[in-house]
Amino acid sequence: MSMEEPRITVGICDRYPEIRGRMNGLYRTNGTPLTGGFTARPEGGAVVLGDHFCREILRAPEIRLAAAREATFTLHDVTIGVRFHWERKEEQTFSGNLILLAAGEGKLTAVNELPVEEYLASVVSSEMSDEAPSEFLKAHAVASRSWLVAMLRRGAQKAKEGRKSEHVIRREGEIVRWYDREDHDLFDVCADDHCQRYQGVTRLAAGRVEEAVRVTRGVFLIRDGEICDARYHKACGGMTEDYATCWEEKVVSYLSHGSDAAAPIAPVRTEADAERWILSCPDVYCHTKHPDLLKKILPAFDRETADFFRWQVSYAREELEGILRAKSGLDFGVLQNLAPLERGPSGRIRRLRVEGTKARVVVGKELEIRRWLSPSHLMSSAFIISVTRESSGVPSRFTLHGAGWGHGVGLCQIGAAVMAEKGFKAEEILRHYFRGAALVKRY
Repeated sequence: MSMEEPRITVGICDRYPEIRGRMNGLYRTNGTPLTGGFTARPEGGAVVLGDHFCREILRAPEIRLAAAREATFTLHDVTIGVRFHWERKEEQTFSGNLILLAAGEGKLTAVNELPVEEYLASVVSSEMSDEAPSEFLKAHAVASRSWLVAMLRRGAQKAKEGRKSEHVIRREGEIVRWYDREDHDLFDVCADDHCQRYQGVTRLAAGRVEEAVRVTRGVFLIRDGEICDARYHKACGGMTEDYATCWEEKVVSYLSHGSDAAAPIAPVRTEADAERWILSCPDVYCHTKHPDLLKKILPAFDRETADFFRWQVSYAREELEGILRAKSGLDFGVLQNLAPLERGPSGRIRRLRVEGTKARVVVGKELEIRRWLSPSHLMSSAFIISVTRESSGVPSRFTLHGAGWGHGVGLCQIGAAVMAEKGFKAEEILRHYFRGAALVKRY
């Protein structure tokens, strides 16, 4: 079945108190030509668009700025890595149209509208370095395109049925929460890691990324006639994870666990398995520390995270109590223990019991566990816990020994890049991480 190339709306600055930028070329709104610096501020439920001297040009609940040929726009102080340990502000430049929306409560949202293939060139160059192996970039382009269109279709169906994208199950003494990606109300996808990194033309070079998107144009991963929900993450740690560990309780055949190596690896089944696995250094694709290879694969700010395959975080008990109180909203009293109750096959914890003198609560799933136990996010939920106790038995320190970076489901970016470096073709890489899926050109 053929289809037309979709257009997509991307939230760049979501609910900012002010947006400042520059139109690099000609833009039009209501027939009025505009160029140069601009400001936007909320007032009385409207967007007030001003020039670089802050003189008012137009006000309306929504202002659409249509780009002339080859025009771009720049936005100042765009926050990337929101709530992650690499969060920072950048100036970023984008092609396509700019839409400014009043977002309520004195806030504005800036949205970029553009064709999917143009968007994908930026996604792949934002997620990975342009110097990465070409076959990996092709594989990433297909996976990103597949995830995006599958997400758009799923989001449209959920909106039609009135279903929510954040899921919370509360039982006595238990909180299980997971998040779907299609939970934005003013645009299709955000520009940050919550969906897919999209940093416009800021990092886009006319090289391997653009070629990878061009040669795979309209190619999707397909299983049972449907476009695959092709999830990906930074580094699995040696074994990819099952879909249900991170999201709803269902089997997705092409998002099931597997070895990140040519040979099979036994999945984690017990706590003893988890300890052996996480404290080991197996010979797998994503286990690489070669600085030249990582420089070819990862953007500069990702290379700041050096220990992604095996890592360690240590907290004084009082520090972790404060983090738990801030992130969960619960007062556990004196923290006594962290007890994994259920793990996925990669060792990622699905359900964790937090035990304190005032409360004992089970938390899940994978992402919520990572959020509860860190000021930002833990690298993954594949960790074992070491507790140092005082002579009285009261804990003084909790040390987490962990594996991998991200949720672990689907394509392992670093593993896939290493596979490409070893000579694997894009289709081989995709079949390794999305078993049973086929590549089909839809437009």
